[in-house]
Amino acid sequence: QVQLVESGGGLVQAGGSLRLSCAASGSTFSINAMGWYRQAPGKQRELVADITRSGSTNYADSVKGRFTISRDNAKNTVYLQMNSLKPEDTAVYYCKAEWVRTILRYDSWGQGTQVTVSS
Repeated sequence: QVQLVESGGGLVQAGGSLRLSCAASGSTFSINAMGWYRQAPGKQRELVADITRSGSTNYADSVKGRFTISRDNAKNTVYLQMNSLKPEDTAVYYCKAEWVRTILRYDSWGQGTQVTVSS
């Protein structure tokens, strides 16, 4: 099992920055990719960015050039640095870890952290 705890959300003005953290515990040796998703009211959850164990990254077009995902494998933590925030970035942000046991693949999710960007 893998457990995730997010932190770092809050209220910020447009143009500001926030840094989200997600700490993993449990069977962390089995984690492959980790990522950040977000869900705004009335919308589906969407991928923001993800990163493989080796450091390859992938970003949603809407955040490219503004957000940076990084990962510290020694601390079992993934970060999301969010710069030049826009009101449309307002959402609950969730961390996800993909991990394996034998030949089966599992996903674990954090509880979510609210990010609110005021105009």
